Amino acid sequence: MASGRERAYAYLKDTVLTDPEMQGAFLSEQELADRIGVSRTPIREALLQLAAEDLVELVPKRGARVAPLTGREIRELMELRGIVERYAAQQLVSGGRAPGAELRSLLERQHELTGAEQAREFIAVDHQFHSALVSAVGNTLLDRHYDGLRSRQVRAGVVALFNQQGRQEAVLEEHEAILDALSAGDAQAACAAIDHHLESTLKVLLAG
Repeated sequence: MASGRERAYAYLKDTVLTDPEMQGAFLSEQELADRIGVSRTPIREALLQLAAEDLVELVPKRGARVAPLTGREIRELMELRGIVERYAAQQLVSGGRAPGAELRSLLERQHELTGAEQAREFIAVDHQFHSALVSAVGNTLLDRHYDGLRSRQVRAGVVALFNQQGRQEAVLEEHEAILDALSAGDAQAACAAIDHHLESTLKVLLAG
C-alpha cells in the first residue's frame, strides 16, 4: 500500500501539475491534504521532492508554487524527447520489432477522446503512445530516463491543446505518420515524422 507521501506525490504530479489552470498558482497544503486524505506532513514531503525536480518552486512565506514551463525548458524537453524517440525508432526498425499493434490500439483510443473536456485523458494516452515506442527497445535505464520526462511532457501536451484549436486532430495525424513509417520499416521516415510532431508541438507552445 502506498504511503501518504507517495499518494501525495502521485496526485500532485499526475493531477495538479498537469492542470493548465494551475500553472503559476500557489498550492494550499491544507486543501491538498483534505483532498487526498492525508495530513499536511506528507504534502510537505511531496512538495520538497517535486521542488528537487524543479516542478514546483518553494517561495519563502508564500508556500509552493507550480513552476510554469519556460520557453527554454520546453525547447530542451522537445530536444531530449527527439533524441530518445528517434533512437527508439531506429533500434526497433533495425530489429524488426516495432510495437505496431500496441501503437495502433493507443491511437484508436485517442480517436475516441477528441473533446475539449477529454484533453487531459487524450494527452495521457499520447504519453502512452510515445512511451510504448521507447519501452519496446527493452532498455530499462532508457525507460526510467524517459519516464522522468512524463510530468513535463503531459503538462506541455495539455497546454498545447488549449493553445491551438484543432491541435488534437493534428496530433492524431502526426501519430498516424509515425506509426505508418514504423509499420513500413522506414527508420528515416519515422524519425522525420517524430521530428515534425515535436516541432509542431514546440511551435504551438512557444506561440501561446
